[in-house]
Parts: sequence; C-alpha cells; structure tokens
Amino acid sequence: MNFKALIAAGALLASQSFAIIGIGGHYAPGFGTKMKGMDKPADIAKIDDNTGISLQHGGFDGTMQGFGFKLWVDILPIIDVEATVNFQFGSYDASLFVNSEKSVQEIPLEVELGGTPFGKANPKFVAMNGDLSITYPITSLPIIRPYIGGGVTYYLNSFVLNQKFTSSIVEGVKQGVDDLAKAYGEVADAKLNGESEEVVNQKLQAANTQASAIGENMKKDIQTKALDEGLNTSIGGHVLVGMRAKLPIIPIAAYANFKYYFGGDYPSEVDPGNMTVEVGVGLAI
Repeated sequence: MNFKALIAAGALLASQSFAIIGIGGHYAPGFGTKMKGMDKPADIAKIDDNTGISLQHGGFDGTMQGFGFKLWVDILPIIDVEATVNFQFGSYDASLFVNSEKSVQEIPLEVELGGTPFGKANPKFVAMNGDLSITYPITSLPIIRPYIGGGVTYYLNSFVLNQKFTSSIVEGVKQGVDDLAKAYGEVADAKLNGESEEVVNQKLQAANTQASAIGENMKKDIQTKALDEGLNTSIGGHVLVGMRAKLPIIPIAAYANFKYYFGGDYPSEVDPGNMTVEVGVGLAI
C-alpha cells in the first residue's frame, strides 16, 4: 500500500507541473539608482531688488521601492513569453525660499498625487517600465523551471522639481511672495522694536498662514504643470535570469527574476542603477 503511494507520488512529481498561462503580482525594488540633490538654493525668480525666490531639492541614493505585475505564457515550443509592468519610486525633499533683506523663509513643497498610492507627501521620482521578454528554459526539472532571456523595454518616468520646472510656475505666486516677504519683514521689525511677544506671535501667525496658502497654490500649479508635461518616454531593453516553481495540481506558482536594463532616457539629476529584482506569486492554469 505504502509502496504504491510512493510510486504514485513519484510519478506525479515527474510529470509536467507547469501551466500554460499565469498571472501574478510581485515586489520589485530597483537597486543602484541615485538622484543628485542641490548643494544650495538656486535662484528661480526675482520679485524686486530686495526680494527673490530660490529652490533647493534633495536626492536619494540606493534602493527604489517598487511593485509590479506579470503575465507569462508557456504554450510555445522551446521558448516562453513574459509581459511585465513595474512601478518604482524614490522620495526627496524640495523647498522654495523667499529671500528678502530682512528674512529668509522656507516653504516646503508637497505634491498630492491623486489616484496613486502615495497621497499627499514629499515629491517622488516615479519610474515605470513595460517589459516584453522571451525566455529559454535552462533545464526541464519537474517543479523548478530556471531560465534566461531578454527583450524590449518601454520606459516612462516623471519630472523632477528642478530649476527649469519650478521657474515656469512661480509667475502665478509672485505677488503673494512679495506680500509674504513684507509680512515676515514686519515680524522682524516687531522683534527689533521690542514689541510684545503677543504682537510678534500674531504677526508671525499671519505670515505663516500666507506661507501655507502660497504652498497650496504652488502644489496645485505643480500638479497642473505635471499633467501638461506628461511623462518622459523612451525605449530600451533588458536581459534576465530567473526561475518559477510550481507544485503539480496546485494552481499557484512562485517566481523570481533578476533584470539588468539598458537604454532609456532619464532626467539629468537621475543616474539609473538599471537593476531590478522581481519576487512574487501568481495564479497558474
């Protein structure tokens, strides 16, 4: 009885366990990508001889977090086909500075990305790609399917809040910035003139309210400008090595890929690492 069960189990494992088609989701971090930050604020607009606006943004160095989805087809002889979409993102800080002869006021920039998982937060550089890959199985193990391959990649990436981008949207807030500089100037004068702490705090609160309003207006202008500009697109390619694992009968498969990318256009501040790992599970039928 036990001997027959062992024979049946062995035959089951020896049979082909891989499905014709599968679809899955995966964790997809990108490695080595760097975004260069600005060492100091750079001027982007001048209000008058005593007042101006400058910008400074930070950067990131290391891993971009990401996720993706995959569709694979194993019905073709000798080769398999994969279609993959990945989304990766890295956060950075960005601020406007209102410079006057009496004060320098920082206005942090936040971007509300409606309809995305990020919500209202620090600006993010977002990189997306669509891969069409052809893979060749290295060996024909019954449960584990290692393979190598490559294919074409369609790249999409977002803007960076740099001088060029922000200088085109500050025109709408110039008057507000001028008023803000005067408001903070009044705060400085109140301190110098020895006015009461209550008066100084009232003036400071009013100035901070103006700064928040300017920040909200800038956020809206950034979103409008981003929609007008759209995403930067380009075409390149990739090579990969990976494996899928699936037990017989059970319609669930696990997979892992390492991909190296080449080609593709990025903003000048971004140095792509070109390496991505995909680790996920999917439905295989």
